[in-house]
Amino acid sequence: MALENGSISINTENIFPIIKKWLYSEKDIFIRELVSNASDAISKLKKLASIGEAEIGEDNRYLIRVVVNKDENTIKIIDNGIGMTEDEVKKYINQIAFSGAKDFIEKYKDKTDEGQIIGHFGLGFYSAFMVAETVQIDTLSFQKGAKAVKWVSSEGTEYEMDESELDTRGTVITLHMAEDSLEFLDEYKMREILVKYFSFLPYELYLEDSAKKEEPVKDDADKENAEGEEKKEKEAPKPLNDISPLWLKAPKDCTDEEYKSFYTKVFHDFNEPLFWIHLNMDYPFNLKGILYFPKLKHEFETNEGQIKLYYNQVFVADNIKEVIPEFLMLLKGTIDCPDLPLNVSRSFLQNDGYVSKISSHITKKVADKLSALYENERENYNKYWDDINPFVKYGCLKEEKFFDRVKDIVIYKTTNDDYATLKDYLERNKEKHENKVFYITDEKQQAQYIKLFKDNEMEAIKLTTMIDSHFISFLETKESGVKFSRIDSDLSDSLKDTEAVSVDAAQKEGLEKLFKEVMEDDKLKVQVESLKASAVPGMILLSEQSRRMQEMSKMFGGADMSYMFPKEETLVLNSNNGLVQFILEAKDDEARKDDVKMICQQVHDLAMMGHKQLEPEAMTRFIERSSQIMLKLAGK
Repeated sequence: MALENGSISINTENIFPIIKKWLYSEKDIFIRELVSNASDAISKLKKLASIGEAEIGEDNRYLIRVVVNKDENTIKIIDNGIGMTEDEVKKYINQIAFSGAKDFIEKYKDKTDEGQIIGHFGLGFYSAFMVAETVQIDTLSFQKGAKAVKWVSSEGTEYEMDESELDTRGTVITLHMAEDSLEFLDEYKMREILVKYFSFLPYELYLEDSAKKEEPVKDDADKENAEGEEKKEKEAPKPLNDISPLWLKAPKDCTDEEYKSFYTKVFHDFNEPLFWIHLNMDYPFNLKGILYFPKLKHEFETNEGQIKLYYNQVFVADNIKEVIPEFLMLLKGTIDCPDLPLNVSRSFLQNDGYVSKISSHITKKVADKLSALYENERENYNKYWDDINPFVKYGCLKEEKFFDRVKDIVIYKTTNDDYATLKDYLERNKEKHENKVFYITDEKQQAQYIKLFKDNEMEAIKLTTMIDSHFISFLETKESGVKFSRIDSDLSDSLKDTEAVSVDAAQKEGLEKLFKEVMEDDKLKVQVESLKASAVPGMILLSEQSRRMQEMSKMFGGADMSYMFPKEETLVLNSNNGLVQFILEAKDDEARKDDVKMICQQVHDLAMMGHKQLEPEAMTRFIERSSQIMLKLAGK
């Protein structure tokens, strides 16, 4: 061919500054684009061969090589794909933004599968100029009689074309790296980038460092080591990628061990996942992947999910919210969707309606998996619940359709250490609970209240995660007539002793007045009841509404906003208890005045300690007072 010089046809004015500064957010994207194009070239050739329009002879091992050379400041991307003729170079390289993949698909639309072609974007090749001063293409088409072509451009707008010495089918792209991009010549950095984007590329991918030199052999020990190294070098090099990721297999052909091994390999998490969902569909869109429910070491890990999105086995990004419903970000997984309408930089999506259908399908599959576990493996479902319940509740809050699908399989661990749905809980406690759902948030702090419930054959559910306060408010709007009350917010009639001798109004008034004086608190609320548990002298109740408002103010306000809410803590005195009876009998006895005061303070603090932790000063007084009481008992 004759030497040709010319100007590249650019469809958009000043497109190169856009490519370099705006189109791609990260410089390493050039590797993703060029290796993707190489994979695309192989896919085209493979498809043509399968329909009898290309002869590839015995050379049917498809592979891609990336070669870094620090001495020459070059990076080469080499493939043995379809190659290009002189006319195709002019068309696909010299006319920026004309997509070779689009043209190929149009020509073979009745014979090929569009999903197998990665490079829908003609601009991808030009990402090379983000890092290279000069780019050279050497390419030889698969077509019989084709001549190899060399294309060189130093500025990205002027090019030179000539014959190439390349004698094997495929394409070699040589990047002469710019001074500000020499870090990409480092073998370890390049390996990191290739593994990031191409761990599951469908064709074997190799990294080579041509600048590595052999060290001279000095003595016998060195010679022995060198022979060992030589033997090692003779072993066949291994590709960086797995060309057949697990998500491509049919679920029925995958073993539990394979799922676990894949999880460890991809996420470097050596804790086994609880269970997983294998997505595998071809219609109405092509979607494959595996979602894992990880075991959480602590609740804060619920923000640390990672779902990797792939496009024909090429990594695109983590946690793209348009495709992955927000609540699924708590999971770990891989999703490969060749039908995604990505834009030119493959970082954003272009068709919200289509993408929302993909998102809805993923949500449905997750709900179906949870329902299947509940129906068929209830024991395992119960076992998983402590780990997955924050995820399920968050999903209910964020996705109406998800809530509709799983609302009947949301379960609760009870103070009897079994699991029940809301419906089951209400049914078995309807006689004593008056259609209320009692719950606890801290087993240790609320131990006294739990014991009262258990002694009276009552039960509460355990709500111990941060999301629970939001979740129960949400449920109260969804479940007609259901109200949640923390175990220390109300006194059920089932806990009261209806057969005990009642305390008259005057005695109740006297007790309230006495405790206000002793505790020096005019706003203290006192309630006198006869409880079945005679060993309990007193307990604190805080209304559900008041506590929720206080918690909300702390969560959203940060500062102490308690002044905005009236103090609604109530001291309940148990008239069935000996200490309260002593106070009633001795409160007017001047000789026992100090003892009565001390016991009133002790009863109050004991009740408060069952409700929440005492402030430091109050705790100091409680300890000193306890010592005085014991000294009195000891006759000292």
